[in-house]
Amino acid sequence: MAAASTCKFHPTNYKYLQPSKRIIPYISCIAQPSQSNIKVIINGAAKEIGRAAVVAVTNARGMEIVGAVDSHLVGQDIGKVCGMEEPLEIPILNDITMVLGSISQLKANAVVVDFTDASAVYDNVKQATAFGMKTVVYVPRINMETVSALSAFCEKATMGCLVAPTLSIGSILLQQAAISASFHYNNVEIVESRATAGDLPSQEAIQIANNMTNLGQMYNREDASTDISARGQVVGDDGVRVHSLVLPGLPSSTTVHFSRPGEVYTVKHDITNVHSLMPGLLLAIRKVVRLKNLVYGLEKFL
Repeated sequence: MAAASTCKFHPTNYKYLQPSKRIIPYISCIAQPSQSNIKVIINGAAKEIGRAAVVAVTNARGMEIVGAVDSHLVGQDIGKVCGMEEPLEIPILNDITMVLGSISQLKANAVVVDFTDASAVYDNVKQATAFGMKTVVYVPRINMETVSALSAFCEKATMGCLVAPTLSIGSILLQQAAISASFHYNNVEIVESRATAGDLPSQEAIQIANNMTNLGQMYNREDASTDISARGQVVGDDGVRVHSLVLPGLPSSTTVHFSRPGEVYTVKHDITNVHSLMPGLLLAIRKVVRLKNLVYGLEKFL
């Protein structure tokens, strides 16, 4: 482990010195061990977001990739899979238990980043916890029953876990702006665009609608009872409508329109590629190592 020096300047108080004496100010230094890097394991490393995460963590200060898990491209070097100039000499393995057991012997801060699927998250977090590791979970469509069960488990185990519905800092800022605006406007509609038809409305649109629920407003009163499909889907109990547009080639975009007579207020956020999620991921990794329970939402740390 590399050593760092902590130095302190000791000034001389000349007021109490005799004229014949001369004392020179000095600096004392104490060598202290520097904090080791956070060891990061990517579960779902062969996915597009997993490959982006490997590159981001490798280039980040204070952390390093030590394990890659996936059921695809097993045995291949994760550095080569990610198109890096040099191999990382870390093969992709499909046995998460073996990887966790090997890394636990390092006796260092370790974080598992889970990009798998909702059905596997609970068991994955339990395994990471058993080996003394924190977890960052970014899995679309994870249900709140699973989050509640994980929260109870992490509380009992005194182990940190961060479940992030989104890793996009821009998306979080849009949601915060939408919450602020919802106190001032009675009409709101969410319009999202996606290149492919996944689960719609998207998790982001649902979260925005849920964030505006129970704030004391009832939106779109004039057509609250309208069930015409073209008017979009009502999400939540307060009348927020969501329209989902799917066309190949479109960026992933979310727009929230607020209005009242004579005024329209619009907030919009676009994601053009998965690399936009990496600043949020690095923030999540740095924050989760200090947690001793489950936290839901990256916005808690912004």
